[in-house]
Amino acid sequence: MKAPNSRRSGQSGQAAVEAALTLPLTVFLILGILQLFMMLQARVMAEYAAFRATRAGSVRHGDCEAMTHAAILALLPTFHSYLGNDLSGSPADKLGQAFGLRKNNQYTPGNRGYQDGKHSGSIVWIIRESPRGITDDEDLNFDEPRTAVMRLETRLVYWFPLKIPFANWVISRMVLAHWGLMNYTATNPLMPTQKARWKKSVAMTVSLDSAIVEEMLGRVSTEQYVIPIHASASLRMMTPAQGRYFRTFNCPPAPETL
Repeated sequence: MKAPNSRRSGQSGQAAVEAALTLPLTVFLILGILQLFMMLQARVMAEYAAFRATRAGSVRHGDCEAMTHAAILALLPTFHSYLGNDLSGSPADKLGQAFGLRKNNQYTPGNRGYQDGKHSGSIVWIIRESPRGITDDEDLNFDEPRTAVMRLETRLVYWFPLKIPFANWVISRMVLAHWGLMNYTATNPLMPTQKARWKKSVAMTVSLDSAIVEEMLGRVSTEQYVIPIHASASLRMMTPAQGRYFRTFNCPPAPETL
């Protein structure tokens, strides 16, 4: 007959083992839900950013710099927090400081609160579907009623940074496998006693351009876990397009192959 203390000790040990096995999954559920809500917010804001970028281009002759800055300003709240004390001044001052660090369309790597961890790549790619074939001269008949309406049609790719620890790595690997881009069969971080079976999906659930796939895999290889969020917008040009702003179809650094 076992002593009561021995029985309680065995039960305590069993509980500790069960807790150790289920703790990673519990932590991921909490962090994963938080990360998914942030992705949902980013999806909504990406639509707004696409509109703001297109609006800026329509009133600035198609100026890519104005379009890019408008998109970054719209997206800043999705990856930068204004609740900390890392930036000083009023909310407007904090917004200006945060924008100043990223107005070149690059994340700011570093360890301080207002910086973006390991992320150093582009924030957005802006692809202009139309207008095409713009000459160096402005269209003198732009305001004529009989002139065909010129529209600025844009597609935005927001490289949303996954910044919630642990959840960023897990979600990134799962998405890569689901999209048919990368296998992962090492230790399952959600159940350390098992091997993961996150294999490439046979049927592609999304169709991604090769340039986007290459960029995503390149960033993941350097632990810059991102999700490319797509949005689009179309507006009538309120000012005539100028050829100097259309030397390339897309706004740098978006590849011309898109």
